[in-house]
Amino acid sequence: MKEQVRIFFTALMFYSRIPCPKWVDHSEDYLNKATRFFPLIGWIVAAFASLFYLGFYHLELPLIGLFVSMIASIWITGAFHEDGFADVCDGFGGGWTKEKILTIMKDSQVGAYGAIGLILILGLKFLLLHHILLLAPFNEWLVVKVLFAGHALSRFTAATFIFTHEYSREDATSKVKPVSKSVRANELITAGIFGLLPLFLFSDTHMLVPLLIVPVYLSKWLLGRYFQKWIGGYTGDCLGATQQVTEIVFYLSFIILWTSY
Repeated sequence: MKEQVRIFFTALMFYSRIPCPKWVDHSEDYLNKATRFFPLIGWIVAAFASLFYLGFYHLELPLIGLFVSMIASIWITGAFHEDGFADVCDGFGGGWTKEKILTIMKDSQVGAYGAIGLILILGLKFLLLHHILLLAPFNEWLVVKVLFAGHALSRFTAATFIFTHEYSREDATSKVKPVSKSVRANELITAGIFGLLPLFLFSDTHMLVPLLIVPVYLSKWLLGRYFQKWIGGYTGDCLGATQQVTEIVFYLSFIILWTSY
């Protein structure tokens, strides 16, 4: 039990800005094991974002609530995944070889591709959440459920990369962010439980859970083929980009399912 607590705090330390006990270190072994709790961190992020959304919703300011909830989720993670998405946009937008792509992604500066990508994906995320709000304007809990499911499932989907693909690196210095590079089947199963469980929050809508999973995993498969083609695997930035993209795909899939049901 003590080891599981330490692994959880390791995940919390690497994937959020929440203060952790001083005895939590930067062990690579624990970081690899912490993958099992990656989707659980999504629960925490969603809960934090939902508090702000619900607060403004009850002040009859739902749109501001959605916007502030996005700010809250970015703050609590330190823009960890958004930064990865921006780096991927810069790297794959400006590089034409594996070496060049990895070099650009190591650069701490955000380029034009990254800035434009962030504006577009954050704008799209807000529009999708707004549309979900309009699906049931008098049910504040629908957005909360979607946030929990979206944050958890997208993190689990990103974690599956570690199981299905090789870590791509040019040399020992190419890893500029802490990232898990191996995961065992039992750890992936645990992550899957945390990642898929929030989907059952929608049982009252009679939606078929697999219909929400398929487009998300298809997006991961397409991203995997793209990353494999250009850099031969994944990096920490690729995982961040996958989390952001699949979160968007989940929201869009939810809207399509709801309106077509």
